[in-house]
Amino acid sequence: MALVFRTVAQFTGISLSLLGWVLSCLTNYLPQWKNLNLDLNEMENWTLGLWQACVIQEEVGRQCKDFDSFLALPAELRIARILMFLSNGLGLVGLLVSSFGLDCLRIGETRRGHKKGLLILGGILFWAAGVAVLAPVSWVAYQTVQEFWDETVPEIVPRWEFGDALFLGWFAGFSLLLGGGLLDCAACFSQAAPASGHHAVAETRYHCEHRQMNKAHRKI
Repeated sequence: MALVFRTVAQFTGISLSLLGWVLSCLTNYLPQWKNLNLDLNEMENWTLGLWQACVIQEEVGRQCKDFDSFLALPAELRIARILMFLSNGLGLVGLLVSSFGLDCLRIGETRRGHKKGLLILGGILFWAAGVAVLAPVSWVAYQTVQEFWDETVPEIVPRWEFGDALFLGWFAGFSLLLGGGLLDCAACFSQAAPASGHHAVAETRYHCEHRQMNKAHRKI
């Protein structure tokens, strides 16, 4: 039962972490962090991402333009770029580290303590990657809400709204957190199994020695 739980937890954890990492990479580069719909021209929509702004027109299609200057961006977009890069890097390292700690990989099979440490380290890296995704996504969402309900801006002025990339980022962050948690649980649970086995071996050895002493005492 312990082996089945450990195997399922490892497989589910690494799968969720891989999914979260892929989605976080997509979130980083998708230009749909914010959407702007013009009431005066319903056939024209604007989208804004970390790297470019796009306009979608019914006749022309999508046209995108990269941002010319990093320093000219709003503070939340500058910090979001840095944190998203950090999340993608931590997620990649976490995948490499935790893969060597899986039971299905025979490398280092005789060193259970090393494999446990790799799993725990991979889980911590996935946690850090998940936080690094959730922080910028939530910050951009908060700023969008603040600007949307800003009473100093006239109602006739169009307002930015949530884009699809924000929801994708939230899902990616929680997948990374959950995947890392499952890997850490699997690592801690795998340590409990050998401990119980050592206890059983020690107990059996004690009984054998006790029986031998009793036989020797009877012969005397």
